[in-house]
Amino acid sequence: MPLFAAWAWVGALALVALRVQAWYLPGSAPNSFIVNDPVPVQVNALQPMAGATPVHGLVSYDFYDERLGFCRPTDGVKAEHGGLGSALFGDRIYNSAVQLRMLEAKSCAVLCQTHVSAEQARFVNERIRERYAVNWMVDSLPVVDIDMTKGDGSLRTNSIGFALGTFLDARGHVLPTPALYNHYVLNVSYHERTPGEYRVVGVNVRPMSLASVPPDQAPGATPTCEAQAPVFLSPNASTTVAYTYTVHWTKSDTPWATRWDAYLHVVDARIHWYSLLNSTAIVALLCILVALIMARAMRRDIYRYNAIDLAEDIQEDYGWKLVHGEVFRAPSSPVLLSVCAGAGAQLGVMVCVTLVFALLGFLSPSNRGSLGTILVVAWTLLGSVSGFVSAKVYASLDGEQWRRTMLLAALLVPTAVFGLINLLNVVLVFNQSAGAVPFGTLLALAALWFLLQVPLSLVGSFLGLRSGGLTHPVRVNQIPRQIPPMPWYLRLWPSALLAGILPFGAAWLELFFIMNSLFGNRVYYAFGFLTLTFLVTALTTATVSILSCYCQLCAEDYRWHWRAFITGGASSLWLFLYGTFFVLARLNLPDMSSQILFFGYLLLISSLAFLLFGFIGFAACYACVRRLYQHIRVD
Repeated sequence: MPLFAAWAWVGALALVALRVQAWYLPGSAPNSFIVNDPVPVQVNALQPMAGATPVHGLVSYDFYDERLGFCRPTDGVKAEHGGLGSALFGDRIYNSAVQLRMLEAKSCAVLCQTHVSAEQARFVNERIRERYAVNWMVDSLPVVDIDMTKGDGSLRTNSIGFALGTFLDARGHVLPTPALYNHYVLNVSYHERTPGEYRVVGVNVRPMSLASVPPDQAPGATPTCEAQAPVFLSPNASTTVAYTYTVHWTKSDTPWATRWDAYLHVVDARIHWYSLLNSTAIVALLCILVALIMARAMRRDIYRYNAIDLAEDIQEDYGWKLVHGEVFRAPSSPVLLSVCAGAGAQLGVMVCVTLVFALLGFLSPSNRGSLGTILVVAWTLLGSVSGFVSAKVYASLDGEQWRRTMLLAALLVPTAVFGLINLLNVVLVFNQSAGAVPFGTLLALAALWFLLQVPLSLVGSFLGLRSGGLTHPVRVNQIPRQIPPMPWYLRLWPSALLAGILPFGAAWLELFFIMNSLFGNRVYYAFGFLTLTFLVTALTTATVSILSCYCQLCAEDYRWHWRAFITGGASSLWLFLYGTFFVLARLNLPDMSSQILFFGYLLLISSLAFLLFGFIGFAACYACVRRLYQHIRVD
C-alpha cells in the first residue's frame, strides 16, 4: 500500500509539474522582445563565492541592505514572490535600478551617486575581503563575470555572479584598502528568432572600479568613466561613489531553448566518470567476493546443521545456528528503532522521487527553488511511508506500545529537523541575513507538517498495524542465552566505523562537488552522476551490513537489529568528519555565526544520511536473516 501511494504521489507531482512546465522543460515560458522593449533586470542576495581563496562566510545579505548602499530603483523596490523552495534556499529577488532596452547600447549610464558613510565603508570593505558575489539576472538568466566564461560561452567553473570588489592590485599585491566595483560593462547576447523578434540567450559582465567622481569635482557634476584610478571607501570619512554601467549587445546563434547549457555544463566531467567507474569496480568486486564467500559458507553451514548423525542421539549446534532461538528476540528500545526505520524509509523514497524529477529536468536551476519545493512536498506527502514502515517493523518485534510508536513516527524526526532549522534561523536573523526564512514560510511549513504529514503518517501507521508484522521462521526462547566475549574488531563501534569507510569511499568525490555548491555559491547539475553514486553507495551499504551481521551471528551475538542500523548509517559519521576537514581546508570561517551555521547544516545532513542508510542496512540484514534461518532444520 505505501509503495502504491508513493508512486501515486510521483504521478501526481509529475502531472502538476508538466502542467506548470507546459511551455518548456526545464525553465519557464520564453520572453520575446522587439527593438526598444524593456528587458527585465533583477537582483538577488549577496553570497560568498568560491575562488582562489577560501570562502570566509556563510551569511548572505539582502541586495538592498542599508549597509551596502546600492542604488535603488526610481519606482521603488519591488520583491518577486518565489515558491516555497526559493524562500528556503535564501533567494531574495527584487527589481533593479539598471534599465535595459532591447538592442539599445549605453555608455557610462549613471545609476546614482551615493555618499557612503564610514560605517558602511567598513562593512563593504569587510565583505570585499570575504569575496562576496553580487548576483544579477537579466531575463531570469544569471549574470556571470566575463573572466569566468570560455570562448564558446560555457563557464570555466560553476560559480555565478561577480565580485563586489577587489583587494588585489593589477600585480596581485594586497591593497591597503579594498577597491569597490562601481562600473559594470554588460554584454548581452541575443538570438533573432524571427525578423524583429529577439530573445536573450546570454549575459556577462566586466566589473570595474573607477574613481569617476574625483574629490575636487563640484557636487552634482556628471561622473566620467575615463578615470584610471580605482575608488576606495574610506573607513574614517564619507565617500562619494557614482555607480555607472555600459551595455553592449552581441548577436548569437544559440537558441533560447539551450541558453542554460552554458551554466549547466558539468565542469571536469571526466573526474566524475573516473570516480564513478572506480567506485563501481570496487563495489562490484566487493559484492562478488561477499556473495561467493557467504554463499559457500552458508551453504556449508546449512548442510552441516541439517545433517543427521544416526550414530549419535544428540547433535551439537554451533555458530549462527546456536542462536536460532534468540535471533528474532526484540531489541532494546524497539519503539525508537521502528521510528528511525520508518523515517529512513521515508527519506529513501523521497530521495528516489527527487532524483526521478531531477533526471527528467524539472530541477534545473532555471526553475528557481524547484529543488527545495520538491523536497518539502515529497517529504510531506510521503509521511504515510514513515508511518507504515515504523508500524510494520514494530509489529514484527511483537511490541505492545503501538500508540507511542504511531505518535513518535509522526512527530519525532520532523520535530528534531524543524527545531534545528529554527535554531539556525535565529542565527541568521541575528546577523540580519537575507537567508533567514520568513515567518510566513515557517508557518507554511508548520501547516504542511500538521495538516498533511501528521495525518498521512497516522493513516500509514494504522495500515501497517492492520497488515501485521513479518512472520519469523524460528521461535524465540523464553530465557535469553548468554553472549560470549567478542574480539575488539567485532564490537559495535569499531566494526561499524570500519564498515562505514566503504560506502563513504564510494561517494566522497561527489560530496566534494555538493559541498562546493552548498557553501560556495556554485551551480550543481550533475544529477546523473549523483543518481549512479547513490545507487552504488546504497548497494555498498547493504553489502557491508550483511557481512557484518553474518560475522556477528557467527560469534554467537544475536543483538543484530541496532547493530545493522548503526553499521548502515556509519558512513554518515565519516561524512561529518569529512565536512570538518572541508571547513578547515576549503573554508575560512573566523566568526562564530558562520561556524554555527556550517556545523548546524552539516549535523542536519549527517543525521538524515544516518537515518537513510541506516534503514538500508537494517532492511538488508532483516531480509538476509529471515532468508538464512528459513533453510535450517530446528529440532
